[in-house]
Amino acid sequence: MRFTSEQRLDDGSLEREFTLGEIPGILWMPTSAPAPLILLGHPGGLSKMYPRLAGRARHSAANGFAAATIELPGSGDRTRSADAEQARADLHRALAAGEPVDEIVDRLVLPLVEKAVPEWQATLDALLLLPEISGPVGYSGGVIAIGIRLALVEPRIAAAGLFAGSFVPRAMFDEARQVTIPLHVLLQWDDEGNDRQLALDLFDAFGSQEKTLHANMGGHTGVPQFAGDDVARFFVRHLS
Repeated sequence: MRFTSEQRLDDGSLEREFTLGEIPGILWMPTSAPAPLILLGHPGGLSKMYPRLAGRARHSAANGFAAATIELPGSGDRTRSADAEQARADLHRALAAGEPVDEIVDRLVLPLVEKAVPEWQATLDALLLLPEISGPVGYSGGVIAIGIRLALVEPRIAAAGLFAGSFVPRAMFDEARQVTIPLHVLLQWDDEGNDRQLALDLFDAFGSQEKTLHANMGGHTGVPQFAGDDVARFFVRHLS
């Protein structure tokens, strides 16, 4: 991990950009250390997502947590995947035509999960070597299929706040049944780009004894502020 820049924000937190091999990322540190860590997932395009990620990081810092994010494979300035671009185009076409999408979702999401999860784990390895980060670790937001796989295979993640705003391959429902960490799942009831019933079935499949579904009216980008506040309280309970 190589830090390439840093700036002190007006709330006192420290923002540091880094690279891990070819992977760009950002680390936000609260004013006190060592601190537990929240990994901030997102759908890709780090520069485009920066305002929302920085807002979530500031919220985390106010509760005493460090926060970190990385760019997804094939997004931002990283090398594009022709197969992923084709699958994404096919998905948009099928949704517009009301056609079945399961096979297309598999082509789009499964390769992304296979690439992204080891990168998140390598990032976590590097971050936990820093003296200012102590753990425990949470995962928040992002492509929900990546969160499922991380929650299953990464024992250092103690709790996860997931956003049911992206398609999940049906093959991953078996993985969801093996997830046992505490979960807080956000669902936008009228999400125009997602399958509501699939999201409800996925929540039912999770094997966690503590799991909460927080559903709100509105589209994909209409998550109310108070829903984010509930996620923050969830992490305070499990990471503090």
